[in-house]
Amino acid sequence: MLNKDDQLKYRIAITMIRNVGNVLAKNLISYCGSVEAVFKEKVSHLEKIPGVGSIVAKSVKAFNDFQRAEDEMKFMDKYKITPLFFLDKEYPERLKNCMDAPVMLYYKGNSDLNAQRMIAFVGTRKATEYGKQQTEKVIDELATYKVTVTSGLAYGIDICAHKAALKNNLNTIAVLAHGLDRIYPTQHKAIAQKMLEQGGLLTEYMSGTNPDRENFPSRNRIVAGISDAVVVMEAGTRGGALITAEIANTYNRDVFALPGRIDDTFSKGCNHFIKLNKASLMESAADIVYIMGWEENVKKKKDAPQQRNLFLELNDDEKELINMLSENGPVSIDSLVMKSNLQVSKIAAALLNLEFNGLVKSLPGKVYQLL
Repeated sequence: MLNKDDQLKYRIAITMIRNVGNVLAKNLISYCGSVEAVFKEKVSHLEKIPGVGSIVAKSVKAFNDFQRAEDEMKFMDKYKITPLFFLDKEYPERLKNCMDAPVMLYYKGNSDLNAQRMIAFVGTRKATEYGKQQTEKVIDELATYKVTVTSGLAYGIDICAHKAALKNNLNTIAVLAHGLDRIYPTQHKAIAQKMLEQGGLLTEYMSGTNPDRENFPSRNRIVAGISDAVVVMEAGTRGGALITAEIANTYNRDVFALPGRIDDTFSKGCNHFIKLNKASLMESAADIVYIMGWEENVKKKKDAPQQRNLFLELNDDEKELINMLSENGPVSIDSLVMKSNLQVSKIAAALLNLEFNGLVKSLPGKVYQLL
């Protein structure tokens, strides 16, 4: 059996193989049984794996740059960076359920990537005063709920969200489009440093990776994937914020958008998403709290014995959740999202109603069990 260092070397190496992306890498690992087995498998066997073929099989066998993987390990050790393999318990559970989730992540910080409530704030780099003020206001209102704020450390709405989170003593995580050997933009280095003590920096890219244009859409999928919901504060008709929101919709994440005047350039994207029902209209944090089922003023009858209401009329969402819990036993809310294809807010609302009616019990770690 390989030691931890050798395991990590192979885990990094598989992300470096030409023609092998995250989906295919996970497929190779699944068929071969382990990461190291992928590199030791015969070409003829690799070619038989669905989606591989001769070109990919030859790329796997031709790979020999393990020294680069070892150099990355030294870099991580020197700068106290945590490697997160997609099968690790510490890997973001929400993201793990996304088909194109990275095989490897690199993380530096002290915030839990599986925190109870995580919400992304995205928007234009050319934020207006209206956008900045509303971002600060909404995050200030969410402080009571101890949310973790995620974004991309970019100019405009991103950095405003990170600053507002720090100001309210909330953890905040920046997902980067480059390696952890640099900060882009460099003007945000001081904020990034503060985030290491109250949040963290996360990336799928190895050190030495530049913040190239094509990396940002990939970065955006991680912002959406690690979050329960995405809030678009300001956006034009094109740009990274709308890409993140589109991805969030494909991941069955809830999307919120701040409305603006119809002739404001950086409200057109938000208004358009609301118009197409791709985002819920958000006027304040109360809208997010209500739709996400985060109300804290609901009193639960903890001491009262729970008893199933046999005559309760359930809606379709509740029936589906009851069936899944019956078949699978205790299940995390993230697994329910993945298996049901329902939005987080709908599942949260259904579970809350089922819990109040004595049909479901909430366990630590956002896990639910049928009574």
